[in-house]
Amino acid sequence: MNRNEPNTLRARQNETLDALCYRAYGVTQNITEQVLAANPGLAELGPQLPQGTAVKLPAIPASPSRAPRVQLWD
Repeated sequence: MNRNEPNTLRARQNETLDALCYRAYGVTQNITEQVLAANPGLAELGPQLPQGTAVKLPAIPASPSRAPRVQLWD
């Protein structure tokens, strides 16, 4: 999914909002809060979304790229 295009995604069985955000955007940091703001009442559904719940995914501006990390072991 392109991060700049608004979209709607349906929740899978026993899926949490952060898992849905990760599935849609590939990250959750600062995304979950924006998705909650775009979907009034979504938080009241509980930690696991009912299967088939439509979730509006707002356009998220691309974050500035980070410096590459150095891994000590492969």
